[in-house]
Amino acid sequence: METITEVLKLCDRHADRLQWAMAELQSHLPFSAEKLSCLTNVEIAILDQFSTRFGKLHDLMGAKLFPVILELTKEPGDLRAFIDKLYRLEKIGAIPSADDWLLMREIRNAFSHDYPDDPDLQAEILNKAFELAAQLLEVLEKVSVFIAPYIHKP
Repeated sequence: METITEVLKLCDRHADRLQWAMAELQSHLPFSAEKLSCLTNVEIAILDQFSTRFGKLHDLMGAKLFPVILELTKEPGDLRAFIDKLYRLEKIGAIPSADDWLLMREIRNAFSHDYPDDPDLQAEILNKAFELAAQLLEVLEKVSVFIAPYIHKP
């Protein structure tokens, strides 16, 4: 099993690459069907990097980081359902909002569907994703600050 430090390191790698992709695409915001049709192959590859890193960071945090936080904080109770884990993380102050996390998951899932015949929908999803990517990065930062006392005990 990976240690909390290894999981955080992986999260940071995804976050760094997500931030880079966001910075590279900033000049195209807000996206529109017209703007998407004018992207170069390199810009499309950067957009792919953005969606991939968003998904990977979200998945890694949900699958590995959040359970470790609950373990570190020794949260009581049988939290089998992921939603219960999210609400407990919100209650103890590890994440700002369980509901926002679920919205990020919806966008992450929307990336797994391609809408080649609906560029307006693609643009809408990407615009929302950029907004939520900033929140995702903030959640990682908040979680890192939250768990620091637990992993740096004397």
